[in-house]
Amino acid sequence: MNYKIIGKYIKELKFEIPDPATFFSLEKNISNYKINIDIKSKQFKNKIIEVETTLFLNPTNSNLDKINTKIAYACVVQIDENINDKKILEEIILIKVPDEIYTEIRSLFVSLFERSGFKKIQIEKKINFRALYAKRTVQ
Repeated sequence: MNYKIIGKYIKELKFEIPDPATFFSLEKNISNYKINIDIKSKQFKNKIIEVETTLFLNPTNSNLDKINTKIAYACVVQIDENINDKKILEEIILIKVPDEIYTEIRSLFVSLFERSGFKKIQIEKKINFRALYAKRTVQ
């Protein structure tokens, strides 16, 4: 393996439902919200980077009430000393690390919804990060 996750933590967590009207609207329209994923990285030290994977929900329709839900999950990743190729680094940051931690971050996010009474929350159990990466490189 050309990298190792040496630490993981929740960097940011927001779960705000502003009022009862939004709560009941969300309960009826939960399937009309789409999961979005954002991945960022930042060098911490030589060959050690922070990879931040963020999940958040957005309404698919502008008529729906806005909720503020977001979980940013950070991983401290040590890159093998011999890795200098930018393409390999991109694959580690945008495909391999998110794929390795997605189940964990999804579970945390879904748990927040379920504990708030939203049993019908549907967030993909598996994300094809390679396909997302390929799509990004085409654009």
